[in-house]
Amino acid sequence: MTRKLHIVSLGCTKNLVDTEVMLGRLRNFEMTDSPEEADVIIVNTCGFIEAAKKESIHTVLELHEMRKRDSLLVMAGCLSERYKEQLQKEMPEIDIFTGVGDYDKIDEIINSKQSRFTPHVFLSDNHERVITGSAAHAYIKLAEGCNQTCSFCAIPGFKGKLNSRPLESVAKEVKRLVEEGFYDFSFISQDSSSYLRDRGESEGLIRLIDAVEKIEGVKSARILYLYPSTTSYGLIERIAASPVFQNYFDMPIQHIDQEILKVMKRGIGSKEIDRLLKAMKEVPGSFVRTSVILGFPTETDSAFETLCDYIEKFGFDRVSIFEYSDEEDTDAYTIEPKVGGDVVNERVEYLEKIVKKTTEASLEKMVGKRFEMIVEGYSEEHQYFLSARPLLWSPEIDGEVLVNDSEVQKPDFGKVYMVEVTERAGTQLIGRILNA
Repeated sequence: MTRKLHIVSLGCTKNLVDTEVMLGRLRNFEMTDSPEEADVIIVNTCGFIEAAKKESIHTVLELHEMRKRDSLLVMAGCLSERYKEQLQKEMPEIDIFTGVGDYDKIDEIINSKQSRFTPHVFLSDNHERVITGSAAHAYIKLAEGCNQTCSFCAIPGFKGKLNSRPLESVAKEVKRLVEEGFYDFSFISQDSSSYLRDRGESEGLIRLIDAVEKIEGVKSARILYLYPSTTSYGLIERIAASPVFQNYFDMPIQHIDQEILKVMKRGIGSKEIDRLLKAMKEVPGSFVRTSVILGFPTETDSAFETLCDYIEKFGFDRVSIFEYSDEEDTDAYTIEPKVGGDVVNERVEYLEKIVKKTTEASLEKMVGKRFEMIVEGYSEEHQYFLSARPLLWSPEIDGEVLVNDSEVQKPDFGKVYMVEVTERAGTQLIGRILNA
């Protein structure tokens, strides 16, 4: 009898890639959406910030309450790696623990019913993955670990220094996925703009673009997570010149106040960040996304106002807002004074209103224009609409265009169509599929 598997992937898209590697190793299992039926339950956890840690623990315990007798409950991933000794002592509900080094050995771990922590971070090389969520798009991991020293970040502590995949390995995976029918790719890592620096290459992403452009069948690509101090103007120009890579610039600035940037140890000042962002925005048809942290220790009202003014005036296409998480094994943990929770909540609410306006302004510019979009299926939020994503946008985080009209009788899901944006309703765009 075929055993059944229930798997949950939490956290970032890098975790999702690792989950897909595990699915590739567990093809002999039958997937089930019902944890009560599963013989094996795996939770690929996130251990980056407090909210993610709580979600991981809650998910694991909830699944433990739901699972059937004699099933195996596996905790994998970042949280399991970061707190391996503590969790193994305090969570007897878990049958197997494994960290960030053994995704490609998950079948062996399950068969042995023994916890395992290999002392290195796993990087997919030639391992088959089961791509989830799309028949057209796949994430490609460029590297693991990080050489940056941001005072708020715990990732280098449990994932180590930057470890880039060889360019040949990346190209080989892209070619294999193209053969499987995928044509849209997002390249990811903790600090993508440092790709290949650990191998002596100062412009690894430019080499990546050169290589991917030569792969027949790649229609669209984008790079996520550019770090300000390692992003060059040459890279911006190369992306702008590429017929394959979208003019998509995802650079988390985290803050713009000069003093806060220093305490954050971002390695770059506000003026240079501004120059980089303006260079990105000047690229024709560009899409500029960022993220910011509110409530970082020592963040004054004045520093917060500086950030708000900048976000409002620059006009980002998208902004993600995060509350500072006080992580015990980071430099920021000892920095005083801390910002009170009520103050942080007020700041989040205030900035969210600004971001809503800048997002709506970005969307409004698209009304009346035509864009190549992937029709991905029916919208999960609006059951009578089709969901389309402009090739310029990143999956999952940038939203969807709701299609309520089509000149094509039966659009094929996963196919690219020309879509005209007909109207905007708040932060939602409406469009129709054109016949040509």
